[in-house]
Amino acid sequence: MKNSIRLLLNSVFCSVLVSSFSVGTAASQSANQQSVLQMESPDQRTGNQLEAIAERVRHELVMLPYYGIFDWLEGEVNPDGSVILRGEVVRPSLKSDAEFRVKRIESVTNVVNEIRVLPLSTMDDGLRIALYRAIFYSSLARYSLGAVSPIHIIVRNGRATLKGVVGSEMDKQLAYMSARGVPGLFDVKNELMAEYKAAN
Repeated sequence: MKNSIRLLLNSVFCSVLVSSFSVGTAASQSANQQSVLQMESPDQRTGNQLEAIAERVRHELVMLPYYGIFDWLEGEVNPDGSVILRGEVVRPSLKSDAEFRVKRIESVTNVVNEIRVLPLSTMDDGLRIALYRAIFYSSLARYSLGAVSPIHIIVRNGRATLKGVVGSEMDKQLAYMSARGVPGLFDVKNELMAEYKAAN
């Protein structure tokens, strides 16, 4: 099975999941990544090496100056040191800047850029602002603080997707319900992850 580490970028929470073992870090760290690691042969990079590359990739991407609430970036680190970049961004320059930053990392051998640039649309721009207000002008306002919000709002052709990490299942549902109340949206997908889940 393919050996790789996939990371989800976020500025608040960090969770590393490994196929053969798991590693957790404190929520107070300024990082968030979800990693899946499956080793195939001893001549490939070790789990620690892959995780180190993944963390460098994450750091470079979240530090991009124009990476914001209306963008989403993901990275996949392969055992040969290559990195696949995915996600959706508003600015075309953010796609090229992300590739440039990751290519500069010493251990990265190649970068495949699959980031999609969202189409220009005054309707989508209006929906982004409306969604921002609906979600963050509420009890979820704390998630708008900081350089990069843990909640990302992706809008394409009148359809919205919520990405990122929130503190609880309740906050996940609150964000979804707030987004659903925005007029003019065709659909809302809730892909937020909850840091803590309520006990059964």
